[in-house]
Amino acid sequence: MTKEKSNIKALVYFTPNQVDEIFLKDKNVVVIDVLRSSTTIVHALNNGARIIIPVPSIESAVKISGSAFGDVVLRCGERNGRMIEGFNLGNSPLEYKEEVVKGKTIIFYSTNGSPTITKSRYAKNLLVAGFVNITAVAEYLASLNEDFYIICAGNQNSFCIEDVACAGMLISKVENISGKKLEYNDASNAAYLLYKIHSRSILKLLRQSDHGKYLSEIGFREDLKVCAAVDSVPKIPTLIDNSLILKR
Repeated sequence: MTKEKSNIKALVYFTPNQVDEIFLKDKNVVVIDVLRSSTTIVHALNNGARIIIPVPSIESAVKISGSAFGDVVLRCGERNGRMIEGFNLGNSPLEYKEEVVKGKTIIFYSTNGSPTITKSRYAKNLLVAGFVNITAVAEYLASLNEDFYIICAGNQNSFCIEDVACAGMLISKVENISGKKLEYNDASNAAYLLYKIHSRSILKLLRQSDHGKYLSEIGFREDLKVCAAVDSVPKIPTLIDNSLILKR
C-alpha cells in the first residue's frame, strides 16, 4: 500500500551530544537506550514502581535518596554496566520484580540512559522506548500527528547499533500505523535501513553489538533476551515533573 506523503518530521540523533536542552524544548521526544535503561524502566513501572526519578549523576542519586524516606525509596542503576556500591539494584531488568519494586520510588542513574532523559526534560512529551514497548510508543506518536525527535542514548556519546536500529523500527511502525510517509533526516534514513537489515534478528543484533558483547562478558547475557523481546511490555513511560510514570 502506498503511503500518503506527509510533512511530519521523524528526526533521529545518534547520540545525545548532537542536541542540547533548549533545542528539545516543547518538542515530542523519544529517548532510546535498548541496553538497558529503556527496558529496565518499562519493566520497573509495569511491575508497580510508583515513580522513577532519573538523575544525571551518581552524586545526584545519593543526594536525592538521602533526603527521602527509607524503605519507600530504592537507589538503583549502574556505572559501566555494573551496580554501584551502596545502591539497592543495578540496571538489569530481571532485578526489577514486582515483589521488589511495587509501590517504591526509584532514584535511577545509568551511564547513558538517565543523563539523556534528564537532558530532554523540557520536552513537550518525553517518552522512553525500547524494543519491548515499541508498538505502544509508535501508536501514541501516530495519534499525535506531529513532528517527533528520537534521541539514541548511545554509549558514552558513541554510536550504538541497537539504539539506532530500534529508532528505525519506531519510524517504520509509525508510518505503517498512520499510513503516512514521514520526512527524514540522514540519520533517520540510516536508522530505517539498519532496522530493515536486522528486522528478523533483533536478538542476534544485540548479541553482536559492542555493548551486548560487553554485557555478556560481565555476566548479563540473559538481559539481552529481555531487551530483544519486541512488544513484551506494551506500556509507555513518560516524564512528568521530572519523574517517569506510565502514560494513562
